Amino acid sequence: MKVVILAGGFGTRISEESHLKPKPMIEIGERPILWHIMKIYSHYGFNEFIICLGYKGYYIKEYFANYFLQESTVTFDFRSNQQIIHDHHAEPWTVTLVDTGAETMTGGRVKRIQPYVGNEPFMLTYGDGVSDVNIKELLHFHESHVNLVTITAVQPLGRFGALSITEEDNVEAFHEKLHGDGGWINGGFLVCQPEFFDYIQGDDTVLEKTPLERLSREGQLAAYRHTGFWQPMDTLREKLNLEKLWESGKAPWKVW
Repeated sequence: MKVVILAGGFGTRISEESHLKPKPMIEIGERPILWHIMKIYSHYGFNEFIICLGYKGYYIKEYFANYFLQESTVTFDFRSNQQIIHDHHAEPWTVTLVDTGAETMTGGRVKRIQPYVGNEPFMLTYGDGVSDVNIKELLHFHESHVNLVTITAVQPLGRFGALSITEEDNVEAFHEKLHGDGGWINGGFLVCQPEFFDYIQGDDTVLEKTPLERLSREGQLAAYRHTGFWQPMDTLREKLNLEKLWESGKAPWKVW
């Protein structure tokens, strides 16, 4: 089953870095967050990727064009102009990079890669968020239902920690960040039937609006509830938090 990754947005909320590179190429632990997402899927045996390019898409093309070489021990013999690969550690990935337009909306990007998916189910996610979601269990959940699309529903943490205050106005305890208002949101990591393409009209279609809302009204949208780790990288603050987790050696999304 192929994995489609949306990687074409402008990333304006993390413009400190995205003015230089597309957001999926912003690094966590000297690796693009896009690589981290692909490693999650690869851990569960999904190694065919279709990446929807847009803003600064050439940056992603150059990364993968040189990826095999970057992961290899190599000798360059300039006398004979030969390149000798001794060993390599590159993953068994097949990566298709599709220019889906600089201004195309998320739904339109998905529509444009339809020829590369074909008439088969596919995975779909965003190129800026990581999770410890079990992809195999997600797929099993999807296959056990009759819905056209399954989304991974998550409960984001509140931005701040909480105080426990007594009736005498004394702070008696600090609490770590809690689950916001307890509501569930779309955390990405979708599984889609090929019929989903019929719900997308064109480049101006926002994935989270008309297509998913229509599926919801028709009873064709299932929610796989994930209560584990999930974190997007929308802001520099969130990027630094992910970096801190990675450096600690205890990054929850590192399931490989």
